[in-house]
Amino acid sequence: MYPIQYMDWMATGSLVREARRRLGLTQAELAGRLRMSRATLSQIENGVVVELGVRKLAQVCDRLGLEIIVRPRQQRLTLHEAYAKNKAERTASFKETDAVLARLNAGPKETHG
Repeated sequence: MYPIQYMDWMATGSLVREARRRLGLTQAELAGRLRMSRATLSQIENGVVVELGVRKLAQVCDRLGLEIIVRPRQQRLTLHEAYAKNKAERTASFKETDAVLARLNAGPKETHG
């Protein structure tokens, strides 16, 4: 089985848990209907499932009214790229704040007539 490396298992698990609770099902009830162990369902909901086939994930989603969406992978930043991006965003915010403060400190222009 090919491990899915770029799936956000924590977010998936949270959605599964919310949907199960919304339907008023316990983990044991849902697991029984899906013919899986309660422990596996718990691992899915906690985002720590070690191995789960796409068919089983599809079955879980189908039973809970969820869908699986395939989309292009989002590029993940390296730590250095994330730091540089954050620094640039902060610098831009500081410049914007400085410009607003400069306008406020200038006050209204007096007219002599």
